[in-house]
Amino acid sequence: MRVTILGAGAYGFALASILNKNKNSVVVWSFDINETKELNSKRKSPKLKGYKIPKEIVITNDLKESLTDTDLVIISVPAFAFEETTKKMNKFIDKKVPVVIATKGIQRGTCRFLHDVFTSICKNSYAIISGPTFAYDIIKDVPIGLTLATKSNKVEETVRNAFENDKVRFRRSRDIVGVEICASIKNVIAIASGMLEGMKVTDSTRALFLTESINDIKELIYALGGRKKTILSYAGFGDILMTCTSEISRNFSFGYLIGSGASKKEIDNYLKNTTVEGMYTLESIHKLVRKKKVKIPIINLIHDIINGTKDKNDIYKFLITKN
Repeated sequence: MRVTILGAGAYGFALASILNKNKNSVVVWSFDINETKELNSKRKSPKLKGYKIPKEIVITNDLKESLTDTDLVIISVPAFAFEETTKKMNKFIDKKVPVVIATKGIQRGTCRFLHDVFTSICKNSYAIISGPTFAYDIIKDVPIGLTLATKSNKVEETVRNAFENDKVRFRRSRDIVGVEICASIKNVIAIASGMLEGMKVTDSTRALFLTESINDIKELIYALGGRKKTILSYAGFGDILMTCTSEISRNFSFGYLIGSGASKKEIDNYLKNTTVEGMYTLESIHKLVRKKKVKIPIINLIHDIINGTKDKNDIYKFLITKN
């Protein structure tokens, strides 16, 4: 099978490592010609240290070429670049080719979920994959689980054939909205979880926070048309548990800086040099819940702390007084 990955970031190459192991023909597209040249020259990515890119994986800056005669396309670009990338892809993709959305987030400004952005541009059948899978873990070839959200049996079959092996498994979901909410909001929750770690709270307090957050997310899923049980999926509980407790998580690490009292300069430098998807999503999800008149207090609190209208220590009061 020929598989095209749009996005030459850490996660894109991590997914490419699975596909290459499964003997697929893999093409990775980068929007940046200079990045393409460097990746082809060094066969290493500064975004995924320790991974030597196999010679079989083709890296290109030519979008039309990358989409020619492909059997499956995976979009793995940052959320802010998702709409533009989808528009470019739509000019060249065969309309029968299924697309996998591996990007997580909510579009800033419009507050649209990425599947809504996608379907407004492209008519191809699609799926969303999400779950507790750090890029650094994937390249170690360890057992991982992902939620595969799609309404198409054919897309499910294609994705399973491309990815599944003795270390990779999927659980099917038809709750696209619920999976997208989990995939997006877990990065925001991870920022707050990192704050608590920086404040050196106990495991008991951290467990209190995660339990309240999971309950809030469950209610948000239901309010926006998803299924409450999706919170128990790989995309839900699985990804929240991983992202909110691991120092590998960039969102968690960003929150830790705030919680530990890092200087504004340190925090700004981290944001300048690191993609913190939770920051991109925070404004969108905060605006969305207000627009939809959905009560999800944890989002309001994180938003207020990040924007300086509340103090990080207000988390304690929130956890005790929250209904």
